[in-house]
Order: sequence, then structure tokens, then C-alpha cells
Amino acid sequence: MTGDKTGTRAVVLGGSIAGLFAARVLADAYDEVLIVDRDVLVGVDGHRRSAPQGRHINGLLARGQEVMEELYPGITEELFADGVPTGDLAGNVRWYFNGKQLKQQSAGLVCVAASRPMLERHIRERTAALANVSFAEEHDILGLETTPDRGRITGARVQRVGTDTEEVIAADLVVDATGRGSRTPVWLEELGYARVEEERKKIGLGYVTQHYRLLADPYDGDLSINPAASPEVPRGAIFTKTDGDRVELTTYGLLGDHPPIDQQGLYDWTGTLAVPDIHQALQHAEPLDEPVAFRFPTTLRRHYEKLDRFPDGLLVTGDAVTCFNPIYAQGMTVAALCALTIRDHLHTGASPQPMQYFRDLSHDVIDPPWEMTNMVDLGFAGVQGERTAQVRVGQIYLKLVQKAAVLDGEVTAAYMKAAGLVERPDSLMKPALVARVLWNTARGLVGTLTGQQPPQRPRPVPVRPGADGDRSRKDLVAS
Repeated sequence: MTGDKTGTRAVVLGGSIAGLFAARVLADAYDEVLIVDRDVLVGVDGHRRSAPQGRHINGLLARGQEVMEELYPGITEELFADGVPTGDLAGNVRWYFNGKQLKQQSAGLVCVAASRPMLERHIRERTAALANVSFAEEHDILGLETTPDRGRITGARVQRVGTDTEEVIAADLVVDATGRGSRTPVWLEELGYARVEEERKKIGLGYVTQHYRLLADPYDGDLSINPAASPEVPRGAIFTKTDGDRVELTTYGLLGDHPPIDQQGLYDWTGTLAVPDIHQALQHAEPLDEPVAFRFPTTLRRHYEKLDRFPDGLLVTGDAVTCFNPIYAQGMTVAALCALTIRDHLHTGASPQPMQYFRDLSHDVIDPPWEMTNMVDLGFAGVQGERTAQVRVGQIYLKLVQKAAVLDGEVTAAYMKAAGLVERPDSLMKPALVARVLWNTARGLVGTLTGQQPPQRPRPVPVRPGADGDRSRKDLVAS
């Protein structure tokens, strides 16, 4: 992999979704793009060993779908043709906040309810189809190659798995997309650069995922049933249709309160969620695999934009910059937006200026979702962090938005546009929306005081064994 090269080359370290999105935009500016990863990538349909979160729900938010479609025209319809269900994030998803269902209203927010392996395979195949993109599979990434003054990165040092021979891949640009475990902070210090400031927040998140075949339909035309965790009930779940005529359950708990991984224990856990829909549905569900657990102790943000200097020829993207709380499903969408930021900084004949890239990435891409979800996380008393006056006011207003959305689909649509990163969080402060929020909050309060509760979707009535020949969930657990 050493030797002369006749054109420009960009090397992407890491072949997951962040790396694939980065490679896609780099392919428009470099003669060659090489993706390096420890796993076998090409032709893989299932879970990858180096992507343990791939066994769980990985939501692509509405803005992520828009970017994916922009980068790979037609890919959304390709996914649907491959059996991926779809719906509208505000109109076909049954959202529950604080135990109350939000009023549904279509908002033009396309859901792509693909499993992580399915989504990654389609993006990888479209990326691999580009004539100037290739893969260096089964290679460990050892470090960076630099100029003598260490001011520019000139390549990556790698080693094929199972060998002891180090190779250097020369590059005009290296992009680190290796995720949370990125070694770039360590490499920078070894090269004489300052330590990267890291911001962490302990949330103690744990979640468990299992796939099922339903014997009775609890959705009533909806795509997903999502009771969100709240300070009162710090347990939540996403129960969604997905590819392969399956349903996918990921249920979670915060601050060390984690779901069990035995069948009966997981079933009992779903009975403690804020609403009974999922627990009742699982009485008519056939497990297709064993429950799988994942732990996510802390969020993480690396503030590269605060460094005084940074070597040329190197960028960092995706989870290698910021790991959001997975509950909010922002990771893949932010990775897509990172790729657009890389694209904005590519110039013919010149490498991107890293510090300009990191400043734009921080301000335009990371700050809005980071601040919004930080505010929500700090609503849980056990999460440590500074609760400024701004955070407390934001938490109060967000609760009003959620209460108003129980009665008003317009508020639900606006809320989901912000949560889906289609709009910035401050869009919820537009005067007309604030007026709707306050009016509906007052209307809901009056209804509570007078005993007139807003109409709720009828709860599914469980069919007991023998009523229709179905086996109950507990029968399936016992077998």
C-alpha cells in the first residue's frame, strides 16, 4: 500500500455508517477513496462484530433520511422495496410522554424502519458502487503517519489482521470515523498537540433488544409504539415494525435500572412501562432470538474546536467526535450531517482546514441536538450536571409542549420536526407555536379540573389462551 500514487487519495478509518457517509462525499473530490476497517464489510448481510449496537434499534431520524436520499438518490425506495416498513414520524408513530399519548398528525417526516444491518448494507452497497471507492478489510488501525514537523498527516499505519507486518497507506486526507473508541486524542498528544477537552455525562443507560413475530396486530395501522422514559417512570421502549416481517423491541432504563435478559424477566419488565400496550402485545408474540443487552454509561463530546492547533490532512467525524444518548436516536443522523459539513469544506486542489471544519461542525451540527438532549437528561434527578436557569426554563417549556401535544397535532408535528433534526430546537419558540402550546396547556388543565379528559386511543384487549387458538406470551416463554 506504500509507493507512488498518481492522483489524490482520501483514507477513511472505519467502515460503519459514519465512515460510509464520509466516503460518499469524499468520492466527489478525490481520485481515490479507501475505507479501512477491521471487519469484513463487502457482502455482509448481518451484524458486524465491531458494531455491537447493530443488534439493537438504530433509528434514522427524518433529517438523516433526507441527507441519505440526497447522497444516494433512490435509496429510500430501494429500502422500502426490500421490505422495510415506513410511516410518518408524527402521524404513524404512537408516542407517549409522561404516560400520555401525543395526538398524531402527519408532518412529512419519513420514517425508515430498517434494522441496522439492513440500513448499513444498502448504504455500503451504494458507496461500494462508486468507481473510485475501495475497501481495505481486516486491517487493524495502528496510528498516523506525518511530515517531519508533525504539522500534516500524510497517511495511516495499518496491519492486516493475523500478521505482524505494519503498512503505511499514503493519503492526502485521513478521516477518523472509528467511533467512540477513536484514538485520535491519544495520537494527537503523542504528536505534541494539546489534550482534547472531553465532556461526559453519566446516564447509566442500559437496554435490551429482542425480535418477534406477532400473532396479533397491536398497531392499528401505526408503525411503532414508543413510550418514552420520564423522571416519574425512568423506563422506556421502542416497539417497531421492521424488515423481515418482524417487530423489534428495544427497552431501556436509566441510572443503572436496566432490563433483565431472561425471557420472563423481560416480559415482566415491559409491564412496568408507563403504558400497557407493549406488555399486552407480547402476549401474542413469538420470540425469534434471545434478548441481547447493551450498556451505555456516559455520553461523550470531544471539543476539537477548542484546540489552538490541529494537524492538516486530518478530520474526525461521527461518534468519534460526539456520542449522544442513544435514546434520542441522533447518532446516524448527526453522522450524515457531519458528512455534509465535510463536503462544505472540500475545495478543488486543497485539503480542508481542520479548525474551520471543527468550528462549523460544533456550532451548526452538534450544539443544537447536544443542548436539547442535555436538557432532557438533566430532568432526571440522578443525572449529574449543571442545571442553569436556561436549562430549567427549557425543561418547563418542553413539558408544556408535551402536554399541549396530547391535544394538538400541530404541536406534535412541530415537536417531532425538532426531535427529528429537520428543524432546530429553537423552532419550538416561534411565537405562533408558543401561543398554541399555552392555549392547549390551559385547555388541558381546564379539562382536568372539570373531569373532561382528552380522548385516548382504546387499549388493546388481551386475548387469553383458547379464545382464538393463539398461544399466549407466557406459554411461549415456558416453551
